[in-house]
Amino acid sequence: MNFIGIDLGGTNIAAALVHEDGTFEHKVSIPTRTTDGTEAVLSGLNKVVELVLEASGLSASDIDSIGIGCPGMMNVETGEVLFSANLPLANVNIATGLKEKYGVPVYINNDANCAALGEVTGGAAKGTQEAIFVTLGTGVGGGIVTGGKIYSGHNGCAGEIGHIVIQMGGRQCGCGRKGCWEAYASATGLIVTTKEHMAEDKSSKMWEIVDGDITKVNGRTAFDAMRAGDETAKKVVDIYIHHLAAGIIDLINIFEPEVIAIGGGISNEGETLLAPLREIVNAETYSGKSSQVSQVRITKASLGNDAGIVGAGMLGR
Repeated sequence: MNFIGIDLGGTNIAAALVHEDGTFEHKVSIPTRTTDGTEAVLSGLNKVVELVLEASGLSASDIDSIGIGCPGMMNVETGEVLFSANLPLANVNIATGLKEKYGVPVYINNDANCAALGEVTGGAAKGTQEAIFVTLGTGVGGGIVTGGKIYSGHNGCAGEIGHIVIQMGGRQCGCGRKGCWEAYASATGLIVTTKEHMAEDKSSKMWEIVDGDITKVNGRTAFDAMRAGDETAKKVVDIYIHHLAAGIIDLINIFEPEVIAIGGGISNEGETLLAPLREIVNAETYSGKSSQVSQVRITKASLGNDAGIVGAGMLGR
């Protein structure tokens, strides 16, 4: 079977020909042109389908379905985007036009959900039926796969894992609540923690790394300084990993997946991040109280920015 998977982002629209085994080829990407309005975005969706068909030498009759991963809230039954913060698509049906033009089923879902499905079908969680994908970027996003299918909840909005609260009355989150996991475990949250500790320790190597300019702090600053032997940076990393673990433990206690795949820029720290994370999680999850219960496998996501394309394609499988 052949599918076209589309990752509709705020900057680019990427698409590829996706196969049933989770592999993909003929990837294309064009600017989203959000500033040009709704019609420009819809035109872009049509364009990437045309480009994939052209690159693969296939026609619409060779395609079984088209899938679109889109940020925001949506009605997965009708194909309507209800709200998307960075796209001019509020209350816009993004599936109908493609369905009419190409004569194939068109499916949509949240982009993080698609990334989760992509990791299950062709990535780090391949072969599993119960998995959670966590992405550590500007925010904390995620998707839940149960029984091999995306769990969307009764209104299609499930999986907003970054907004579970890990600290009552804590940091202000962009969602309006205080103490959300995202406010601590995202790259943005790590940067806040890093700056707080740099302000307290003017001798920290973190200052050298950013050339004395605190505005240059990023998600790597504390990890790089820790590797250089800086104790304050080590403290920042330890705090960050404990914050990350708090949310992971909650997810495991609720869903008990087989795999949690972690993506996003911070996941590139690899075992520097994951080894101590596993130690905390395994010691504190409810299932960890019994040696007869297998522990959830926590691993780095493997598909990177392509997970959403693969998962979107798999929506029609």
